[in-house]
Amino acid sequence: MATQRLTWDDAGKRLYETGVKQGVLYPQDDNGAYPKGVAWNGLTAVTESPEGAEPTPLYADDIKYLNLLSTEEFKATVEAYTYPDEFAECDGSGSLVEGVTIGQQDRKTFGLSYRTSLGNDVKGNEYGYKLHIVYGCLAAPSEKAYATVNDSPEAITFSWEVSTTPVNVTGFKPTASLVLDSVKLGAAKMKAIEDVLYGSSAAEARLPLPDEIKSIIESAVA
Repeated sequence: MATQRLTWDDAGKRLYETGVKQGVLYPQDDNGAYPKGVAWNGLTAVTESPEGAEPTPLYADDIKYLNLLSTEEFKATVEAYTYPDEFAECDGSGSLVEGVTIGQQDRKTFGLSYRTSLGNDVKGNEYGYKLHIVYGCLAAPSEKAYATVNDSPEAITFSWEVSTTPVNVTGFKPTASLVLDSVKLGAAKMKAIEDVLYGSSAAEARLPLPDEIKSIIESAVA
């Protein structure tokens, strides 16, 4: 069978990823599910910062015998100009009475989804997109800097360091992150997932776990 020599930078294959939008917050309930999603307006950045997978060398017979890798953990930094009211509990706030908020309360676990654009040299940012899903999120206390309005006004940017607890996935190790690629899945399968993530006329927005996402994709009509 004839083979072809490798080529680079062919038309339509100069790919890139950009942007962040359509953030959705999913507070976790007492059963570990994410039953109701709310739109997160003003989301400006999500910086994914995985940690772990660090090698520990073992030596035997006067040689390097093997490397043992530590467990990998998914962490992120979320930045936004504002956040939904439902995030207050996730940020350690409680409502004393309507309109009065107190801090230093227990922090609620949540899930998060957001969308990034896929582009190429032919279609630009309209080539496709990715849906990013994060489970078991816990936001750490964050700094909030309030400054006087001056001749160079800026809106306050909020930022949270997020750690995660993985969820089970049949046939795989537990994971805290999942990414769906519209180019590979196609419009029908992405719509089936988005109808669940973003809600529809039949049901409220919610966050399904990985095994259910797989089932939804496999059941969707291509």
